[in-house]
Amino acid sequence: MSNPHTITSIEQLEQIYGEANPWSLKKETPMLTTAYQEWLERSPFFALATSGADGRLDCSPRGDGVGTLFQVLDDRTLLIPDRRGNNRLDSLKNIVENPNVATMFIIPGISECLRINGKAHLSTDPDLCGRFDMKGKLPQTVIVLKIETVYFQCARAILRAGLWDGDAQLKTGDVPTAGQMVKSAAAEFGAETYDAELPKRQSETLY
Repeated sequence: MSNPHTITSIEQLEQIYGEANPWSLKKETPMLTTAYQEWLERSPFFALATSGADGRLDCSPRGDGVGTLFQVLDDRTLLIPDRRGNNRLDSLKNIVENPNVATMFIIPGISECLRINGKAHLSTDPDLCGRFDMKGKLPQTVIVLKIETVYFQCARAILRAGLWDGDAQLKTGDVPTAGQMVKSAAAEFGAETYDAELPKRQSETLY
């Protein structure tokens, strides 16, 4: 027996919520406007959402200094270096299989977000990788994102979360450590050694 409370159609969903605010539709553009680009260029962090050919999903954090996280090639193209990581390659494998990506950019202290969706491909072009030289260390690939839609997200979610409020900031010890989280999935893992060595390892392998 089907659950009468489960929404199963777009028509049913729209009846519950009503019409969209017209400005929430008009603010979507197929390219970076001057104001969108000015906002974007101050962002040091974004989330990258991808989906593989089999429906495998991933959403990965991307962060770097302002001006090095990405470059705006033109109002329809972003260049994003793939900095050093754990080589799981979840996002990159998905992009190879399915170019459709979604991103959400955040600026610390600012409650609006900027969302950019489009199609991406990976490049090993030396000229592109060379744009992101960090003290002689280059990314192995650059994500070339061809923009299809851009729009800003209103502040409600971050305001509700109190994300930038000082009282909301947690400290080491308030939540399980990185080592403890790995050990919860792999009992044989040496959590204490990992956590003790992590700060030094992170500082030496950022790029």
